Amino acid sequence: MKKQIILYTVCLAAMMSSCHIYKSYDRPEVDTQGLYRDPVSDNDTLASDTTNMGNLPWEQVFTDPQLQALIRLGLEQNTDLQSAIQNVKAAEAGLMSARLAYAPSLAIAPQGGVSHLEGSKRSWTYTLPISASWEVDLFGKLLNSKRGAKVALLQSKAYKQAVQTQVIATIANCYYTLLMLDKQLAITEETSIIWDKSIETMRSMKEAGMVNEAAIVQSEANSYMIKASIPDLKQQIRETQNSLSLVLKEAPQKIKRGTLEEQKLPEVLNSGVPIQLLANRPDVKAAEMSLAGAYYSTNQARSAFYPQISITGTLGWTNSVTGMPIFDVPKMIMSALGTLTQPLFYRGANLAKLKTAKAQQEIAALNFQQSILNAGSEVSNALYQYQAANEKTIQREKQINSLEKSVEYTQQLLTLGTSTYLEVLTAQQSLLSAQLSGISDEFQRIQAVVNLYHALGGGRTE
Repeated sequence: MKKQIILYTVCLAAMMSSCHIYKSYDRPEVDTQGLYRDPVSDNDTLASDTTNMGNLPWEQVFTDPQLQALIRLGLEQNTDLQSAIQNVKAAEAGLMSARLAYAPSLAIAPQGGVSHLEGSKRSWTYTLPISASWEVDLFGKLLNSKRGAKVALLQSKAYKQAVQTQVIATIANCYYTLLMLDKQLAITEETSIIWDKSIETMRSMKEAGMVNEAAIVQSEANSYMIKASIPDLKQQIRETQNSLSLVLKEAPQKIKRGTLEEQKLPEVLNSGVPIQLLANRPDVKAAEMSLAGAYYSTNQARSAFYPQISITGTLGWTNSVTGMPIFDVPKMIMSALGTLTQPLFYRGANLAKLKTAKAQQEIAALNFQQSILNAGSEVSNALYQYQAANEKTIQREKQINSLEKSVEYTQQLLTLGTSTYLEVLTAQQSLLSAQLSGISDEFQRIQAVVNLYHALGGGRTE
């Protein structure tokens, strides 16, 4: 009786001290105040609302039919995304295995044999047992294993979503890069034609004694410089097409596309409340699931200090009892055994495992906090990129208008003999440079929309 009381007391004390093992993961307090910087106000904290651009389906953000077809193809074929999907399937299998650990394990181990003594008949014996083993999860070992497998599945799904968001953004950026290069190539080729006509004009003016041979040679040199830039642009276009083909898991090929002027993207960019990043950003969600997994791994390490209780049993039939065969009269056999295993000589190893698990949990917590800061930084960068691109576009349009007038005026003055050919060449070069920069500014504005959509976790699926 005293032994039973002592045993009950020990078990009760162990159960009371292991209460923390059963506690599920709770998200730590996260301060997202001031996570976004205001791109225009002196106040560094952005006053945001609950409207979030990242909640829009990607079809509503990227409305170009050619781009939509490319994104759909990428979501079907991209290698990284397909690998992420397989990781989700592997995590689902892991969760199923953890759930099945609660059920008893069954095994059938039939045995048979024959014996023969000289001068006697052969004796046939058999045993047909069904054995079962069940681990009683009294101290949360299996529970935390199952919870860890569940958050591992959620983490793999978040990673898959992060890859999907990245694929959408990459395809969009490559597509818009092609449109930018197309327009730059068109303007450069058009300028080259204008320069060829200008050289003919210079030759006519030389015959009239208005300019000398130096003016013609300088004009030809500038024309060759423009022509030399055309192959570079064509090479960039081809390389961008090849890069986009790789994302689509296709052989390098020409990409069908529209024009930069046709693009219509959201004009109002709403970043939403910073706390939404915890739900929207798949990389932040994956970092949190990594923290939850580390938490349950720590609980598993704690459970190693407590006894392990298991029950085994056997049920079957045999025609042999105590080694003597019972012919034609099979008998049922049944046995049950309960074991309690308390680790005695592994305390040092278990303690080391627990310390390792706690350290990994702290690392996961730091990574989770850093992922939130990274997300806020990316949103702030995209907001300011859009604001800066808009401001540059306004000034660039004014610059181009002024340079167009400058080219026109210097050409007229050259005809009247009150200007030099160098002034004309300078004005034409400045105009081409401003036009190419203007196209780049427009691309940066579009890219800022893509980057903000990506930074807010857009393109996700439920």
